[in-house]
Amino acid sequence: MAKQRKAWMISPKKSPKPSVPDAIRMEVGAKAAKLIEGILKPKHIHPPPAGAQFNYIADIGAKWHGNSFYFISTYTCPGPNAISPTFESKFARMEYLGDGKFALYFMRHTGEWVGIYDALSVDQSMKAIQDDAWFVP
Repeated sequence: MAKQRKAWMISPKKSPKPSVPDAIRMEVGAKAAKLIEGILKPKHIHPPPAGAQFNYIADIGAKWHGNSFYFISTYTCPGPNAISPTFESKFARMEYLGDGKFALYFMRHTGEWVGIYDALSVDQSMKAIQDDAWFVP
């Protein structure tokens, strides 16, 4: 059987992702902090159960990485066989598209990001994260 020959091909350049302006970074950070403190933490963080053996949410936070803004939940592992006392899990991603618009993704149980909203403003994105059942920590 003959070997398949390799061929040279022209591959088009990918368009660069837009950089996030500092004003939008600050606006998203401020609105996310308000959403986290006012709604997400009271709704999802509860006192640890007595004699807890299973993981539970201890904190919710957010941070920028590149041109994406992530919402992150921190879990506590109380069991005696825990590898680590805590771990983080991302549950929502706002990817900057340009012109003040964001694409919104949720983390699937398989570890794959799934996009469900496209071209939302900052306020629309925060409202979706607050109300939509896909964005549960």
